[in-house]
Amino acid sequence: MTQTKTRKRLLTALGVLIALVVLAAAGIFCLWGDEIRSLASIRQIAVSNDDHNDGYVYEMQIVGGYDFDEFLASGGASSDAELISFVTQSITKGLIPMTINSKEIACSSFTAETAEGDRLFARNYDFDKTNTCIVYTNPGDGRHASVSTIDLQFIGIDPDTGLTSLSDKLLCLAAPFIPLDGVNDAGLSCGIYMSYQGGEKTVATDQQTEKPDLTSTTMLRMILDYASTVDEAIALVEQYDLHDSAGTSYHYMIADANGDSAVLEWVGETDATDNDGSARVLNVIRNTDAANLADTGTDAYQCVTNYILTPGYYAEGEDRGGADRYDHLNASLNATGGLVEDDQAAMDLLAQVGRRGWVVDGDHTQGTTVHSVVYNLTDCTALWVGNEHYGEETYTFQLAMP
Repeated sequence: MTQTKTRKRLLTALGVLIALVVLAAAGIFCLWGDEIRSLASIRQIAVSNDDHNDGYVYEMQIVGGYDFDEFLASGGASSDAELISFVTQSITKGLIPMTINSKEIACSSFTAETAEGDRLFARNYDFDKTNTCIVYTNPGDGRHASVSTIDLQFIGIDPDTGLTSLSDKLLCLAAPFIPLDGVNDAGLSCGIYMSYQGGEKTVATDQQTEKPDLTSTTMLRMILDYASTVDEAIALVEQYDLHDSAGTSYHYMIADANGDSAVLEWVGETDATDNDGSARVLNVIRNTDAANLADTGTDAYQCVTNYILTPGYYAEGEDRGGADRYDHLNASLNATGGLVEDDQAAMDLLAQVGRRGWVVDGDHTQGTTVHSVVYNLTDCTALWVGNEHYGEETYTFQLAMP
């Protein structure tokens, strides 16, 4: 009898313990369900190669809305520190410390039209060895699905090791907040590029008005999530103060499936030296504007690299970083009236201005082109090449059409 009672008590205790474990697991999944599914989606698609200075390449599907509505509703962020605070508290529930560090983003971009009438947005990301991640988002609630590329150094991942631990993967939950370029399911694309503004030292844009605030990459995320056209994107951007990250300055290019494009720049309105980041105002150069047509002669394409396109910005003979790549792209596209045969032809043009093959004054330039991507804005696809492996390792990504 005593053994029977003892057994019953043990079984009861075991049942209670199992129930507690199940309840705890259910509570964790209720709290972290989206994050757990997001982490489970991470997949390595290319390995590191020191001989070619390659980093790892990953794919990741972000599940849920990553609280971006709440981020905007709270007033956004006026610094990297404020962004880190929001992501740490909201995305990781205050349990996982994070860092977000933007780097020097060089690069080249252009828009074009294919022989079949598809609209393209092409981009090189020039930097140094790093690991990248292709990030899919589909937040719902009227926001657009998108695919974008991130640099994992922005969230502190070692460029020589990649994602080696659970803690590394947990940092990837911040991925939606740090896109470099992307396309959404409306066929709207956007990219970000350094602009080297200021005197001897680059000065970050740091607007100080009554508007809410956004950092460099969160402005790009807002565009991908909420805008369907260039006009809508510009209208959104005009509602916010920009605070560039990492003590440097950036400008943007946006393009849509209708053939519209624009370069967004923040330039000094009252400060001729442009050394006061708080004095800058937004200037928009559309592909149909005289400022663009003066360079291209047509609205069929637009180019951007790392120097400011706003007319009159530079003094006579002043250095314009990236002008050589801009001139090459412009001459190539001007010769065809902004037409390229297809997505691969656009990729071939990106290859011509890749860092390894680019020569200045008889010498090869330093650094690498970390990724090259051609976003087809008509069918919402992405042709993607890592680290200048043109013709060797090409990936195609597809977004569901709306």
